[in-house]
Amino acid sequence: MSEMTGMNENPLDLLPEVLLAASAVLGLLLGGWLPRRRQWLTGALAAVACTAGIVAAAIAAAGPEETAFGESFALDTLTATSRIVILGATLLVLALAMPRLHADPRETEFHVLLQLASAGALTMAGAQDLLLLAAGYLLASVPAYALAGFRKDGPGTEATLKFYVVGALLGVVMLVGITVLLAAGRATSYPMLRTGLTEAPPGLVATGTLALLAGVLFKAGAVPGHFWVPDAVQGSSAPVAAFLTTIPKVGALAAFHRLAAVPLVDADPQWADLVAVFSVASMTLGNLAAFFQQDVKRLLAYSTISQVGYLLLPVAVAGRTGLDQEALLYYLAGYALTNLGAFAVICALPGAHTIDDYRGLARAHPALLASLVVCLLGLVGTPPTAVFLGKLEAFSAAFDGGYAWLAVVAAVNTVASLFYYLRWIAPAFLSRGRAGDPGAMSRSAAVVAYGTATGSVLLGLLGGTVLDLLGGPLAR
Repeated sequence: MSEMTGMNENPLDLLPEVLLAASAVLGLLLGGWLPRRRQWLTGALAAVACTAGIVAAAIAAAGPEETAFGESFALDTLTATSRIVILGATLLVLALAMPRLHADPRETEFHVLLQLASAGALTMAGAQDLLLLAAGYLLASVPAYALAGFRKDGPGTEATLKFYVVGALLGVVMLVGITVLLAAGRATSYPMLRTGLTEAPPGLVATGTLALLAGVLFKAGAVPGHFWVPDAVQGSSAPVAAFLTTIPKVGALAAFHRLAAVPLVDADPQWADLVAVFSVASMTLGNLAAFFQQDVKRLLAYSTISQVGYLLLPVAVAGRTGLDQEALLYYLAGYALTNLGAFAVICALPGAHTIDDYRGLARAHPALLASLVVCLLGLVGTPPTAVFLGKLEAFSAAFDGGYAWLAVVAAVNTVASLFYYLRWIAPAFLSRGRAGDPGAMSRSAAVVAYGTATGSVLLGLLGGTVLDLLGGPLAR
């Protein structure tokens, strides 16, 4: 941890975030005069900004742990990894969306909204001040509401309404929690709060913490802020659904881990047990609700709720073990690749909406089925995919942090989840009949599916090397 020698206000410290925001603004201006069939240039600009941001984040990761703009934004392994995962996932979503939106009258709007929402997730991941966390929450939420209803049809409008109502409610609750914690700890900076909250009245700290976590859990899609996930994912387009179930979760869970490891690690009363309860509730409810779903997007929506339950394991033991950060970051990277791969298959088959529609996929598109099998079994946690090692690390962190019972519950839920993933895979090997026809395939989305499935396996095989890079200390 490096010492602050003054107010560090170098904008280059926030280069990935600045690139994404600048690309969004420039894209909005370009979209005003580019002809409709050239609007794809705004998407290309977004892809360049994401690529440059990944390079900048990788270079910054080699530097020391420090803070920027006072102590409000952290520059450490947690931020660097979150940047790479979020920007990489944004690139994949752009690849899924651009062919579908080509020459659409609102193509530029989509690219701008996607970049702004991703910039909000980046801000949440690096925020080390409650006020900056609130700003990141709003920036990640408002464009996402518009993306959910981008098609302007009935399901999309319903999805946006539910998404917005829950987000606005829990956003206000989160702001109330920030106000209470400010009153209790007399600061909004995480390092100062860590000291201040230990001397504050326990009841005030508990109230503020619960309200704050309500907003963070909403962005993560965890219980009790999960109500919006199934309807928003089912009602939105497939690329937007891929975004909603991946990118905001990375930012929210990185922010949650930083809260757990810095300002709340010494707080009284202990809240880790409550996080464990949220974890169990999320994984169990998500699995039970997914068991008999027929719509594939809704199935993946409940799947992502259960995945957040597993991802909360290392958060629950943050600061109690040396495995928590690397387990969370590796799992997030593996989950992002694997989940986006499953949605890429959905994008590749725009005419297939239910499990039965995938009948005959083995004969019609065998390579696409192979990608689907890798991604779905990867979400279960089947070796050698990245999620397998991510879950193993998360379980190990829970054991090492004194929550062995939580790891056992998570293992039981993992076995149970195999049922509904196999329900999707099995019909694909059956003969094509009246009930199902995979239909025409989108080649661009299929390429993304092949790439993400391969990436999930490669990340799993290279897990030992990658894990060694994820264990750096937090900037404080």
